[in-house]
Amino acid sequence: MNIHQKYINRCIQLAKNGLGTSYPNPLVGSVIVYNNEIIGEGWHRKSGEPHAEVNAINSVKDKSVLEKATIYVSLEPCSHFGKTPPCCDLIIKHKIPNVVVGTIDPNSKVAGAGIQRLIENGAKVIVGILEKECNELNKRFFTFHQKKRPYIILKWAESQDGFIAPLTKDKKEPVWISNEFSRQLVHKWRSEEQAILVGTNTVLDDNPKLDVRDSFGENPIRIVLDKNGRISKNHYVKDEQIKTIIITEQENLTSSENCIYENAIFDIQLTKKIADILYKYGIQSILIEGGRQTLQTFIDDNLWDEARVFVGNVHLKNGIKSPILNENFQTKSSKDDQLKLFFNHD
Repeated sequence: MNIHQKYINRCIQLAKNGLGTSYPNPLVGSVIVYNNEIIGEGWHRKSGEPHAEVNAINSVKDKSVLEKATIYVSLEPCSHFGKTPPCCDLIIKHKIPNVVVGTIDPNSKVAGAGIQRLIENGAKVIVGILEKECNELNKRFFTFHQKKRPYIILKWAESQDGFIAPLTKDKKEPVWISNEFSRQLVHKWRSEEQAILVGTNTVLDDNPKLDVRDSFGENPIRIVLDKNGRISKNHYVKDEQIKTIIITEQENLTSSENCIYENAIFDIQLTKKIADILYKYGIQSILIEGGRQTLQTFIDDNLWDEARVFVGNVHLKNGIKSPILNENFQTKSSKDDQLKLFFNHD
């Protein structure tokens, strides 16, 4: 690892602190180096708050050395006015002579313009350091801007013998396939994604809250499929405590601030329609925790990016079969559960 890679790697580490709170903005980290020492660093915490470069510059005690320093940033500095001024202008104002960038911003408002502006103002700019890792860091942001849809993560738990749930459920006693540690991890995942989706049967069978009560962070936007309006106001997803978008074939339903109805015909184009609705609302990532039918539909339509599958240390003997995903996977352990990680490279 050379010196530029070392500091861009630090930018990536810093950027990850913003996972789950920076939406709709990307994850960005920045460090400032003078005489082979980090003299300032920062990351982007939340939309509307200062960007990584601003936080890094503000953390430098002696601003006079900035004229001889190098600023590293995992993603191209912005060149446009959004909720905050362009980061390029601040770099130029402080006459930082060297700028090292991990990867170019795919947002059409930036897309190389930031780099061009810095060069035109005399900065020496190096681009493409740990580019693959920087792209992976912002896979949600890149997918949203390049594919015009959210980054889609499928998640389920299955038994050792390949069942996702028993055929009949005792409403008072839930059947847990994964262990307590795995369930807590799922709540952490929820805090990292912008939205979470379930189908009608999951709501009717389990009445889930779809929140992050076993972890920390912000609750994701709830996306609920309810073709024929079978979900009642007694279900948690309609308690208006968390922003919820209900996709339905029913028409002329009255939306409120936290319970929004969106119309879609539930046909073979449904997953594409869901993705389009999510894109319209600026949702960059979604965790799909639906039942077998919902999950399998996204798999069959090849509309997914990751799948996270817990294999619990239980045997159900019969029940609802797990979704079928014929892909290579990586394996991790979650105490006595096995966690299979699938990645769709199409």
